[in-house]
Amino acid sequence: MSAVCVMVLGTTSGAGKSWLTTALCRHYARLGLKVAPFKAQNMSNNARVVAGPGDAYGEIGSAQYFQSLAANARPDVRMNPLLLKPEVDTRSQVVLMGQVSEALSNMPWRGRSQHVWPQIAAALDALREDNDVVVIEGAGSPAEINLHASDIVNMRVARYAQARCLLVTDIDRGGAFAHLYGTWALLPVDEQELIRGFVLNKFRGDASLLAPAPQMLQDLTGVPTVATLPMWWQHGLPEEDGVFNDRTRTAGAVHKTIAVIAYPRISNLDEFQPLKNVPGVRLVWARTPADCAGADWIVLPGSKATAADLVWLRAQGLDRAVAVHAAQGGAVLGVCGGLQMLGEALIDPHQIDGNAPGLGLLPLVTQFELQKTVRHTQSRFGTLTGPWVALSGVEVAGYEIHHGHTSQHPAMAAGGQVAVEVLPGLAWQSDNGAEAGRGNVLGVYLHGLFEDPRVLQALFGAAVPTLDSVFDGLADFIETHFEAGVLDQLVQP
Repeated sequence: MSAVCVMVLGTTSGAGKSWLTTALCRHYARLGLKVAPFKAQNMSNNARVVAGPGDAYGEIGSAQYFQSLAANARPDVRMNPLLLKPEVDTRSQVVLMGQVSEALSNMPWRGRSQHVWPQIAAALDALREDNDVVVIEGAGSPAEINLHASDIVNMRVARYAQARCLLVTDIDRGGAFAHLYGTWALLPVDEQELIRGFVLNKFRGDASLLAPAPQMLQDLTGVPTVATLPMWWQHGLPEEDGVFNDRTRTAGAVHKTIAVIAYPRISNLDEFQPLKNVPGVRLVWARTPADCAGADWIVLPGSKATAADLVWLRAQGLDRAVAVHAAQGGAVLGVCGGLQMLGEALIDPHQIDGNAPGLGLLPLVTQFELQKTVRHTQSRFGTLTGPWVALSGVEVAGYEIHHGHTSQHPAMAAGGQVAVEVLPGLAWQSDNGAEAGRGNVLGVYLHGLFEDPRVLQALFGAAVPTLDSVFDGLADFIETHFEAGVLDQLVQP
């Protein structure tokens, strides 16, 4: 078996590559084909724990994780062999085949290509051997000609796989036809020949008004426009970078507002997408104290640089906003790096993240360790109180990605100040005695809490769309709006 490769390229970041790749994975899986996704290199702090070599776990970008589920495939590290996790503006942690590589992390960016390409090619070859169709996602734009010589994610992959490529553009930005033509024109002739169709994404209005531009574009390039996809904000799939905004707010009355602190090195924000799908729940970013006003919950999400994000949080005055909210009995939730921030101190003997005083809302201390914890986890909540009481006894499943080890602050524990451990080694709740806010602060290491339907049912009593229904909706959407027969022709031998 050697799979046909269909590749989704974009004229820009944010054009719609990730969700279109996901939709194609479900479309071809519904045809009874064995399908796998692939992205050679992803840059994202949204990562998932998946199967690695042997019995090991590894990390891949969240987009490929969801694409594998859409394809009805078991997620594994071959689907995203190279993951870059930004730590500061000029440095990223490099994850190769699921494992952190210090050597690659310290290597100049342009020098990495020759070192990683053999493993990228081998991963793609292995997926092609095991499947009928591999749906490949590009990154950014293939017309970034300053990067063409060291490219390992766009046209080098397309040439290697002889992929049938779709080029998608965001027409809502304006200049869509120039973006399509300019991208095509900057490619060498052999790469132009791999482009099978143009896709206009995020269109508002009457599609007939686009004429005669699609035909003119085809006359110039020989490439047809094969789909005009209407604007669709609420498809239910997490955005690749986890971003949400007021244009995607919940329809109908808002019963609960959840403010998520948006510090610079936020990570794994896609895990909050299910909350956005809960009727009556509104999610907002919080970058200033004013953004927290009126919130029912304040969430401190994961961070790729916990100590640095704590400095930023304090500079914005958000530390005081969180403290006041907690003192008034408001619910506060910290996830992974957010849990670490809620404690008394961060101790970093290995210079992994940095030393810092915590927010002091939980009597805990975190020490960073050289060994990174990457694993799937299942557990059961103990007895909780306050706004989190509904989680008592609930079984949960999720994943861990962290360097730190968190425990009770020894001096505070000796003085009788302890946090209530509600998941063994994974979650702690405040214990404020008879105060009005008793138990309102909760910190958990477990990512994916809100992707567990048992948790959503306990907290909200609401049924939210399942991932399968989201994937089917995406496939229905492209099947409706692509030109007849195009999707099937792409996978013909």
